[in-house]
Amino acid sequence: MQPNALPTHAPVAEDFAAVDRSIQQQLASRVPLVQTIGHYIVESGGKRLRPLLVLLAARALNYDGDRHILLAALIEFMHTSTLLHDDVVDESSLRRGKATANDTWGNAPSVLVGDFLYSRSFQMMVDVGSMEIMAILSAATSTIAEGEVLQLTNIGNADIDEQAYYDTIQGKTAMLFEAASHTGAVLAGATARQAEALKLYGRHLGMAFQLIDDLLDYEGNADAMGKNVGDDLAEGKPTLPLIHAMRVAPEADAQLVREAIREGGLTHLDEVVGIVQRCGALDYTREQANKCVALALEELEHLSPSPYRDSLALLAHQAVERTS
Repeated sequence: MQPNALPTHAPVAEDFAAVDRSIQQQLASRVPLVQTIGHYIVESGGKRLRPLLVLLAARALNYDGDRHILLAALIEFMHTSTLLHDDVVDESSLRRGKATANDTWGNAPSVLVGDFLYSRSFQMMVDVGSMEIMAILSAATSTIAEGEVLQLTNIGNADIDEQAYYDTIQGKTAMLFEAASHTGAVLAGATARQAEALKLYGRHLGMAFQLIDDLLDYEGNADAMGKNVGDDLAEGKPTLPLIHAMRVAPEADAQLVREAIREGGLTHLDEVVGIVQRCGALDYTREQANKCVALALEELEHLSPSPYRDSLALLAHQAVERTS
């Protein structure tokens, strides 16, 4: 099913189609390889949740202009640029069930096309014509980069605590969700309370989304997720299921998890999956994601009832119910 045919997208289906057209137009480049890789990555089957947040937030506040289309498209460009860079950093070969751009064309072209998309997003930002939106997004890009570096510095760190993990995912993932819903609100002329509500909604939704991503690395399957099960463990990423397991599992099990994080690789994958399941780490991670969703839904109470608010609520529920 195409994204714009999903129930969450129904109230903004025409807007979403316009965003797709804008993305295609903005991919134009005099360098053929830029267009080739750009089209490959943006057409690779993503859910486009972040541009959807822009559209729903703006429409929920009765926005009736057309700049939300450009804003949504540039948010997707920002997200796509981070994907290209992340796959190079993580040495990933599979994303959304397809070979990654770096696996197909190499690291250098992937990084440089990521730079192009990032730069093009700032050109589009200027065209949106709001200094407040530019301030939000420029600050967000710095926070996202810090989150990515923080994650990198914690590779192989079996001593990370839960708060440090939350700090990392708030930067690397939740920040762009937050910026998407926040800027959509600002574009629509939100009151201070409405803008804060949609900002916090996006933050909590992004946190829930990443928590479930990290859970699925030990519970999902490659066909559904479009990536290899155990990728996080192979990279030595200490995500919440592992952090909780090290805290509550019997000492021998906790020590094995620590060794698996420090070593990286998949040597201990089956044993680690068994440990996180037995000690309740996956249930605990889902519980934390559900708490984030509850906070997101609370923020929506500051908006007037509408089909757009309903879709925002449905998105929050789907964030924890998904299998991919």
